[in-house]
Amino acid sequence: MTSLPIPPTHLDLLTRPIHGVLTTMMTDGQPQSSLVWCDYDSQCACVNTTLERQKGRNLSVNRKVTLLVVDPEDTTRYIEIRGEVELVRAGALEHLDALTRQYTTHPGYYGYVFPVERQSQETRIICRIHATKITLDAIHK
Repeated sequence: MTSLPIPPTHLDLLTRPIHGVLTTMMTDGQPQSSLVWCDYDSQCACVNTTLERQKGRNLSVNRKVTLLVVDPEDTTRYIEIRGEVELVRAGALEHLDALTRQYTTHPGYYGYVFPVERQSQETRIICRIHATKITLDAIHK
């Protein structure tokens, strides 16, 4: 799966700890949006979730997504990434802990942000978004 490159002018929106909005599609065709932590693995924008949460269940059926990240210091500056998600289980917990350290002061997710008991009930996945269309704000292109 190929991915359009993220323009260098907006790469910081994926590498700084800025919340994004991930939109997936429900089975009835309605969009479902979630506030997410995101990062960039040098090829794809990535988010982390579980197969058991709504966005994970949606992605099991339809891999098309949109990720919108708005610069909190200049809300006229944003990146919208449309694409298809590759679901990766390997390294998902490590990825989640890295995101947790980036977005919070905690060393890990389970036991700090979320109850440790829930870890055994969840199947963690990295959602690698292979960009098929990238839209930037009109002002900062």
